[in-house]
Amino acid sequence: MATVSENLDKIRERMAAAAKRADRDPDSVQLVAVSKRQHPDLIQEAIEAGQVLFGENYLQDALGRIEQFGPEIRWHFIGHLQTNKAGSAAQKFSCIETVDRLKLARKLNTHAASANRILPVFVQVNIGREEQKSGVMPEEAAELLKGIAEFQNLQVRGLMTMPPYKTDPEEVRPYFRQMRILTDELASAGLLGSISPVELSMGMSGDFEVAIEEGATLVRVGTAVFGERQERVKS
Repeated sequence: MATVSENLDKIRERMAAAAKRADRDPDSVQLVAVSKRQHPDLIQEAIEAGQVLFGENYLQDALGRIEQFGPEIRWHFIGHLQTNKAGSAAQKFSCIETVDRLKLARKLNTHAASANRILPVFVQVNIGREEQKSGVMPEEAAELLKGIAEFQNLQVRGLMTMPPYKTDPEEVRPYFRQMRILTDELASAGLLGSISPVELSMGMSGDFEVAIEEGATLVRVGTAVFGERQERVKS
């Protein structure tokens, strides 16, 4: 069985190759190692292999890990965030990738202001229009971004999506392409802030190469880094 370090080396090579196929700088794409339900020892292995950016879906589990691994590690929240948990998320995470409603954005802004920080956020878009998934509908993203622009302690960095699951990555490509087009349109309209580059978080273990070819700047990879997830493991 390959080690976490070996897995990371292979993923980084695949990421670089995908970027080059799209005539992009490999350094323009970051790997978010999705550590949900993974043992802390495996996370430590990833850190020792040079990984500094992690993604977590479960707030309570993540808070312990953030304390355990120290301030030099960056943590993105990539799961559905309940409004009543916005305070802890706003104070502890480097970025919230799943802002999909104005009520949540307002709460995050309030708590970020209380913590005297500017909180980077992504707007989550439900590009596949799936009822079981969170995210704003594509045609409603502009209105949400206009609302978020009023909040001084939130900094919109880009968009995030979880497209429909397909076993063939090529079947997911159209959704990634739609996201890139939407990102370009919203950026051209001045709705994605003044921070450059505009970020686009999409692609997971089974399709991250196609996502990069279509414009992803962050890919969220868990299983390919750590192996199959365990039962929920707390730090």
